[in-house]
Amino acid sequence: MTFQTTEPPFRFRQGTRPLLISMPHVGTHVPPALAARFTDEARQVPDTDWHLERLYDFADELGASVLVATHSRYVIDLNRPPDGASLYPGQSVTGLCPVDTFDDTPIYAAGDVPDDDEIAARREAIWHPYHAKLTEELARIKAQHGIAALWDAHSIRSVLPRFFEGKLPDLNLGTGKGISCDASLAKTLLGIAESAPGYTGVLNGRFTGGYITRHHGQPAQRVHAVQLEMTQSSYMQEALPFDYLPDVAAGVQPHVRRMIEAVLAFVEAQRG
Repeated sequence: MTFQTTEPPFRFRQGTRPLLISMPHVGTHVPPALAARFTDEARQVPDTDWHLERLYDFADELGASVLVATHSRYVIDLNRPPDGASLYPGQSVTGLCPVDTFDDTPIYAAGDVPDDDEIAARREAIWHPYHAKLTEELARIKAQHGIAALWDAHSIRSVLPRFFEGKLPDLNLGTGKGISCDASLAKTLLGIAESAPGYTGVLNGRFTGGYITRHHGQPAQRVHAVQLEMTQSSYMQEALPFDYLPDVAAGVQPHVRRMIEAVLAFVEAQRG
């Protein structure tokens, strides 16, 4: 199978302060020829990180740069290593070019999953440009400010038996088990999450940060990266039609903003 797309691999807005917010799983575009191979369920792209641009609508006001994926994670998962290696060895995961949904149902109706050549074409068209822009912007921020922060924004259904038991905590911070950002910053962020009334928070629990956080976070090189995996029940409907719920989102949004402001305060205090 060949792969072609007419959509750009990302949208990008450059900010003025030393923070880049990445949203690698918000994309919903599936090229028509590929969508034709999907099941009816998969064409709904249910495993999208829905509405994060709206939830983070304060990003421009705070001066952050924002990098937003356009294609569905079913086309290619931008938060996986380019070689498809598992982020959580021994646990159930979806791949670089997934063949099953979070509910463990097939994505491809006739079983015609992508072969190595098709995966390579998707990687060239979408994965590499996204990561090149991510690397370029972090380098620009560091050159301008002497330090840079990366916030990798995610959301997921709160109950997914394939990946975890019971209900997921609401605010799941990941720092690659401590390797991707300064420990004091992680502690500050966890304090904000744990003190948010009505929400639960954890650091390096079920989700410790994916490829983006682990690869780009290099505190010794003055680049600090954090992933936030939020429960979608905190701000939206977790089932079709996956609507944003403004009254619900209004509860959690201030706490997310406080975390972003804490990241900015930390890096700007250390600018060189």
